[in-house]
Amino acid sequence: MSSRPSAIESPEALTSPKPWRTDFVLLAAIWGASFLFMRIGVVEFGPLPTAAMRATIAAAFLLPMVWLRGSLPDLAKHWRKTFFIGLLNSAIPFAMFSFALLSISTGLSAILNATVPMFGALVAWLWLKDKLNASRVLGLVIGFAGVALLAWRATGPGASFKPDAAAVAPGWAVLACLIAVVCYGISASYAKRYLSGLPPLVTAAGSQIGATLGLALPALWLWPARMPGSAAWLALLAVGVVCTGLAYILYFRLIENAGPARALSVTFVLPVFAVLYGVLFLGESVTPWMLGCAGVIVCGTALSTGLLRLGRGQRPKP
Repeated sequence: MSSRPSAIESPEALTSPKPWRTDFVLLAAIWGASFLFMRIGVVEFGPLPTAAMRATIAAAFLLPMVWLRGSLPDLAKHWRKTFFIGLLNSAIPFAMFSFALLSISTGLSAILNATVPMFGALVAWLWLKDKLNASRVLGLVIGFAGVALLAWRATGPGASFKPDAAAVAPGWAVLACLIAVVCYGISASYAKRYLSGLPPLVTAAGSQIGATLGLALPALWLWPARMPGSAAWLALLAVGVVCTGLAYILYFRLIENAGPARALSVTFVLPVFAVLYGVLFLGESVTPWMLGCAGVIVCGTALSTGLLRLGRGQRPKP
């Protein structure tokens, strides 16, 4: 970490040319850890307080960056749109994944999260009329088949995922993850249509403020009666600052230095780290079926987003 710019460096330093491969791997490792930290926090805080604390900490981390960049007027001008996308892109997904992690593994949650680009392509086709060729349609079919197979094994008879923090059936947890990724897909198209040209850091900060406001009252209502321990607090601090605030900075820099197509593909890699963290720190198990379904989902998502194409043709523009 010492060789990279800190969170308080100037905006110029954040956008200076750097090898994108290092940022790519680092971002995958950081986002993969978010499932671990949320799992630790949600056991003591509960889903909605966990989601609210993640957004609040991230907003507190990002807002000074907006001020240093002199972009507060942009945030004030576009607060309605950025706050709204915060509900779609942060508040609902954070709450859904926190709820899911009460009963399914961090690795399974991360694998389902890898379908975000696939759902994004589907929403863009339905809403923005993005063209889908035969290769991309095939990718959607393959990807959804992989999700169905993974969900069937995870929630059917003999499922290895058991609720240990709350009486949440794994089927509801998988559904919560899918709701989260659909929200991510919708918010991506919304941002493309209504927030183009707005500095990404402004969108990030505004979205986290919007998520904080949207989750505040439910989180206060469901705040745990017993004060959570230090481990849970540290986990939420890590997921807010590192996995949300710092991750946004790396993500936006990756888009600038490597292009959106490569930045998008980071979701294919982060399940590797999430599974590894779950095995090392939570004692989670990984089955051949889970890995096979993950491969099917990644292949389908790569096809549906145009990152992988069958046959000859022009490569998608970054």
